Amino acid sequence: MAVSHAAPTAAGAPATTVAPTAAGAPAPPGTPPLSPSGPPAQALRRAVVWVPDWPVAAAVAEGAVPPDAPVAVHDGRGVVVTSAAARAAGVRRGMRRRTAQQLCPELALLGVDEVRDARAFEPLVQVVETVVAGVEVVRPGLVVMAARGPTRHLGSEEALAETLVGVLAEEAGAECQVGIGDGMLTAVLAARRGVVVPPGQAAAVAFLAPQDVGMVGHAVADRGSRAEVAELVDLLRRLGLRTLGALASLAPGDVAARFGGLGLTAQRLARGLDGRPVVARRPEQDVVAAADLDPPADRADVAAFAARGLAEQLAERMLRRGVVCGRLQVEARTEDGTTLTRTWALDGAPTARELTDRVRWQLEGWLAGRSGRPPAAPLVHLALTAQEVSPAGAVQDGLWGRARRGQAQADRAALRVQGLLGPDGVLAPVLQGGRDPRSTTRLVVWGDEAAPLRRTDAPWPGQLPSPSPATVPAEPVPVEVADDGGAPVRVDARGLASAAPARVRLPAAEPGTTACWPAGERTVTGWAGPWPVTERWWASDRRRRAYLQVSLADAPALLLVLEEGSWWVEGVYD
Repeated sequence: MAVSHAAPTAAGAPATTVAPTAAGAPAPPGTPPLSPSGPPAQALRRAVVWVPDWPVAAAVAEGAVPPDAPVAVHDGRGVVVTSAAARAAGVRRGMRRRTAQQLCPELALLGVDEVRDARAFEPLVQVVETVVAGVEVVRPGLVVMAARGPTRHLGSEEALAETLVGVLAEEAGAECQVGIGDGMLTAVLAARRGVVVPPGQAAAVAFLAPQDVGMVGHAVADRGSRAEVAELVDLLRRLGLRTLGALASLAPGDVAARFGGLGLTAQRLARGLDGRPVVARRPEQDVVAAADLDPPADRADVAAFAARGLAEQLAERMLRRGVVCGRLQVEARTEDGTTLTRTWALDGAPTARELTDRVRWQLEGWLAGRSGRPPAAPLVHLALTAQEVSPAGAVQDGLWGRARRGQAQADRAALRVQGLLGPDGVLAPVLQGGRDPRSTTRLVVWGDEAAPLRRTDAPWPGQLPSPSPATVPAEPVPVEVADDGGAPVRVDARGLASAAPARVRLPAAEPGTTACWPAGERTVTGWAGPWPVTERWWASDRRRRAYLQVSLADAPALLLVLEEGSWWVEGVYD
């Protein structure tokens, strides 16, 4: 199977090159500074095999179009992949079908067919497995593997890349490009250029920084995630963030506040890291769903019917545990005892439909017989294993070593509660910048990345002095503050109290709740303040309030706030 539309190289040029870096050379503009202290964040060093324009190559391999014909693959909205002949005629990605046909009347238009792409790609994956064990299929046309082990075996990373290029050309007739780098996005973009990026986050950042921010979409595995990333990229460009370096240079807290979890993942990729923090341990075991096929399945459609039920069962089990997985292993056993295994990379929390698609594609690749090594007997057993099982943001080892057993048990308990109550059933606090105790704490879903929305080191004029209250009610509690004569205490526009507070009337606890104080009127034994705070003074929705600290007889000290003429309990001091 020949892929004639790969980017040409000069005669005699090596299959791979090394991205040049000069010792001591300044980083490209927009390169984020690395941490000045402590060990830098580490990303897995990966090797990626990329076959350009794979949907077109798959159609050629299956005889749907001639090898030299101008071909474009569309998804109903526009062109998504073109052949070299179509690009020479002016056809580009994103074009409407009518526009593409006007530019190239002889253009062959094909619809997106992920089953065909996966089925035709299986022979290439089997060839790669003759060189490297444990490969992962990100999507048809893109294979990723850990680079460290094969590099030690073959002697160098350049030798690994040249071996993969050569074996695919000789045994599968396919032209491909291989790239090696730290982090998923670095390795994928290195493969698109056919280079080896030197090890280290600094080299990865220097390689990524000048590239267009839209390149982040190349590290995404499924079409649904690519659509979400495309919307994020459009927003980033409209905000002036046009390069990966510009995205990487932002503070993570600012990215979380504006773009959410997807933005944080994109920023980690732009910084040469993995999309999720490295998992130092697994709080959960692999999730498995398996079944015997009776009668045995010798056709892909029969096996896919059974796989659908297994995929739904696997998705339900992961949902109950409140976990996600990074890889899906598909394993099949035949009547003669042969075992077939393939691993697919996944993004985020895969749905049952996404799991079913991966299994169906793989069964098509195995049972279609195009690989030259089809199963010698029907399939009698099918097993799906969710690997790299973890919460969305796994906790790394602490400063003094691994987490204690109690912490690991607490992690597992929290995940089980999430499985019963939903993701919002367990929340964790995150400290962030603000002026009052309520705004300096943010609750995030357990397992999400604990990134503050506001910087803690930024200046906060009007911030309340220490100490902060130990308890902040879920909702402010109304109270009455009076002077010696029984008149309500007020605070004027200049921040001065109308009189010294003498008594505070505390309400009783609401039914079903427990108050932190005894109900009734309490004498003020000491007080400090008030501290006036005005936020957004220039806007019509500006917020004015004044804070007062009081210590009470036979009751805990309180932090009170006056807002819109009423006093409220904002915090309780132990």
